[in-house]
Amino acid sequence: MARGKYKQGEERLVGVIGDEDTVTGFLLAGSGDIDPRKGRGPNFVIVGKHTTLAEIEQGFRDMVARPDIGIVVICQPVANDIRHVIAEHTAALPCVLEIPGKGTDFDPTKDVVLQKLNRSLGVK
Repeated sequence: MARGKYKQGEERLVGVIGDEDTVTGFLLAGSGDIDPRKGRGPNFVIVGKHTTLAEIEQGFRDMVARPDIGIVVICQPVANDIRHVIAEHTAALPCVLEIPGKGTDFDPTKDVVLQKLNRSLGVK
């Protein structure tokens, strides 16, 4: 299971939101965490053609509210659909990282993390 250790020794998970192939790839790489004994849901949301916008928004909100998640990896096409919800998330952790979706090109002008990084470096 993909975990990272932070200053105080706590461990955080990687959350994934995206199409089935992307999420499956992350799960096969070991980032999945689903254990009913822990009393929390899975750390991934699979977005398909029948997934409603409300379900995606709620999945994102639930994921960033979890104290055990340090990074939320989200496919850019999905992020574009919930851009207004992502903009509401201002906390440092979990960090929201956008990646290209299946069959789409990555648009760096829409990536919130890259925009913040460019501003802090004085690039844009």
